[in-house]
Amino acid sequence: MATIKQDDFIQSIADGLQYISYYHPVDYIKNLAAAYEREESPAAKDAIAQILINSRMCAEGHRPICQDTGIVTVFLKIGMNVQWEATLSVEDMVNEGVRRAYNYPDNKLRASVLADPAGKRTNTKDNTPAVVNMTVVPGDTVDVIVAAKGGGSEAKSKFAMLNPSDSIVDWVLKTVPTMGAGWCPPGMLGIGIGGTAEKAMLLAKEALMEPIDITDLQARGAKNRAEELRLELYDKVNALGIGAQGLGGLTTVLDIKVKDYPTHAANLPVALIPNCAATRHAHFVLDGSGPVMLEPPSLEDWPKLTYDSSKGIRVDLDSVTPEQIQSWKPGDVLLLNGKILTGRDAAHKRMVEMLNKGEKLPVDFKGRFIYYVGPVDPVREEVVGPAGPTTATRMDKFTEQVLAQTGLMGMIGKAERGPVAIEAIKKHRSVYLMAVGGAAYLVSKAIKASKVVGFEDLGMEAIYEFEVKDMPVTVAVDSLGSSVHETGPKEWQSRISKISVAVE
Repeated sequence: MATIKQDDFIQSIADGLQYISYYHPVDYIKNLAAAYEREESPAAKDAIAQILINSRMCAEGHRPICQDTGIVTVFLKIGMNVQWEATLSVEDMVNEGVRRAYNYPDNKLRASVLADPAGKRTNTKDNTPAVVNMTVVPGDTVDVIVAAKGGGSEAKSKFAMLNPSDSIVDWVLKTVPTMGAGWCPPGMLGIGIGGTAEKAMLLAKEALMEPIDITDLQARGAKNRAEELRLELYDKVNALGIGAQGLGGLTTVLDIKVKDYPTHAANLPVALIPNCAATRHAHFVLDGSGPVMLEPPSLEDWPKLTYDSSKGIRVDLDSVTPEQIQSWKPGDVLLLNGKILTGRDAAHKRMVEMLNKGEKLPVDFKGRFIYYVGPVDPVREEVVGPAGPTTATRMDKFTEQVLAQTGLMGMIGKAERGPVAIEAIKKHRSVYLMAVGGAAYLVSKAIKASKVVGFEDLGMEAIYEFEVKDMPVTVAVDSLGSSVHETGPKEWQSRISKISVAVE
């Protein structure tokens, strides 16, 4: 009979969350490196390279892989014979572990959790509470999985109550293209089938905690229907040509995971949850012998890549002209230099409210570029913590008004823009540039100075002014409204189709 002490459990949760903030699972790195080697799309290959370089930098520097350090999910299997030496409830202990992890001074993580979600949306300041899933099982240990799920990928979660005669494959292939690139592929898709609506969603999330092993499955062959689905969907989802960051390419998913559960005769619940390029989860077991210390992976597991900045077009943002902007084409790689402003959801909402009232904004946006980002707080000598882009489509509804009333020249974010934003970009001869999601630490190294210039009360959602040097971005929507997220996947879907025909 094991006795689990309160502080051992709390510290193990905290240490696990710190660990996954800067160490990718080795299975993910090895499979992403293999995808990099076989990738033929230059844009996708560049994006994968940035993710791999960023990952190694984070492993070496113990800083977050992504500025969105996620909402914490914990899966617990508690042995029936376990004794607790504790005064807090299990959920309260988990939350204390989250609190310690996210406020750890040497690697402070971004607090993204908001209370009163349909009202004031007030930041809880310490990323609590976590989402805790507990089951009681035979045994005398506590089996723990900790995960930190970014909002961009979680926002793309899908659920459908299909008819029993419907095709799950058809539904997935119809659904994945509607998810855009905001979930930061290449990653994984977790699919839950059966049970009830909430059970299917839980199965999909649990599936994402499993290691990537599609190559082994391909080698040995499927043993059941769930494995047959994995193999079929892996090939067919990648054949969609979406590619890394939605730029078009050979690899959209590194694996497909499927978990199922018996269901009612009238139902076929199906859930789909993606895991992004910042795949963060770890598994450990407490047996009463003390807190768990996870073994650091070997840096030999990471490929030794360096980012080649010579291929980019250097741009001085402090003197860039409309004529220069109008010469940029989708897919062009730019290296940004000079000053940029930041702003994301809360800042845009407040800006528009002020514009509607005729009030003066705290900073002049005329002729400037805005970066959709909520950075991690800096530590030690850092100017800013990891500062990768957030999903740009959330700002689409503000784009026309902001461009029309502020004189903003361009925007920087992650993933595609929707038709409303593209029309506004075309109308105002603006431009949208894409930074790589999942390369937040790499991006932060290009930021040489940072200061808050507006809405300081919004914390990480305040308006900052960054001074950048050779910040790598790709032209995603040019001044004529042409989008690489439309042209890229179409091109590579066609190419993959021809490759498949040739192989057959």
